[in-house]
Amino acid sequence: MSNLLPDNERILLGPGPSLTSPRVMRAMAAPTISHLDPQMMALLDDIRARLTRLFHAPDGSFALAVSGTGTSGMETAVANLVREGTRALVVVSGYFGDRLAQMCERYGATVRRLDVEWGRACDPDALRAALKASPADIVAMVHAETSTGVLNPIDTLAPIAREHGALTIVDAVTSFGGHPLDVAAWGVDACYSCTQKCLGAPSGLAPVVFGPRALERRVKCRSFYFDLQLLEDYWLKRKYHHTMSSTLVYALDEALAIVEEEGLEARWARHERNHDAFAERLAAIGLSLLPPKGERLWTLNAVRVPDGVDEAAVRKHLLDEFSIEIGAGLGPLAGKIWRVGLMGASSTPRLIVLLLGALESALARQGHRVHG
Repeated sequence: MSNLLPDNERILLGPGPSLTSPRVMRAMAAPTISHLDPQMMALLDDIRARLTRLFHAPDGSFALAVSGTGTSGMETAVANLVREGTRALVVVSGYFGDRLAQMCERYGATVRRLDVEWGRACDPDALRAALKASPADIVAMVHAETSTGVLNPIDTLAPIAREHGALTIVDAVTSFGGHPLDVAAWGVDACYSCTQKCLGAPSGLAPVVFGPRALERRVKCRSFYFDLQLLEDYWLKRKYHHTMSSTLVYALDEALAIVEEEGLEARWARHERNHDAFAERLAAIGLSLLPPKGERLWTLNAVRVPDGVDEAAVRKHLLDEFSIEIGAGLGPLAGKIWRVGLMGASSTPRLIVLLLGALESALARQGHRVHG
């Protein structure tokens, strides 16, 4: 055995990955099979059906899982809907909104940014005004902005984009399986996520769904690997495209089964309940969250770093003394927040109590007094 392999289990409470369910770990121990094995095809059919249900996708949609992380899902959506000269309006309320804008530019779009203060949700009136001022073919936006802990109101924003004739691309990387998401009811045309956050599987696959309007208006894809037609040929017509990992497919299929057994509404309620408990306990010890109430993610909590506290030293203390991982801030929020993920198997009362105790210990080491 390699002496570089970890010998103790990390408690993953950062922005991702989250903890992998023991059931998913056991599923991954099943024998490896070929990417074209009949059993593999049956698994892909099962995943397609489960993803269609969990996305609440309309009839005529195509759901699949792309080999790669959440960014591969982002690129699949953009590569098949954006071409040279596409007019794209991108809502940028954080790091991953900015990545969406960059991705659209790389595929030739003329990009306009609707910049939103980091830590705040997009105002629907701002989107309406931007589309009234200048039409767009695509409106791209992030549902759960992992860099700021903000939940954007896609249920309001997507219908506005549709009213103006635009297709919508939605990043649900940190919301799929943890927050209400209804592709059909909200009028979302393309949506993508990942496996390592709210679903509780390891990283390596990106669930993606294209609705009927997106399928009708797809463009000639400049990428071979992310070409939806070639991926459709593999998933539906059993034609070779790439060697998909059977082990990761086992993991995703089992993770989706766990989600459905718990029930989506019960799972959403669990994430909300644990977020509320965490926020309440934070307030009791004098800490606060960056976004205002009503704009907060349940799955990713952006905790303000108190004045005079070395945020990196706190993270190091949590990792070294308690084997707990939390995340640092990105971009303009670097050094100003900790990002605490309560997602999937990592969203439990036990882990919240453990984290808060460890956090108090880390702050006390720096002489920061907590109250409560």
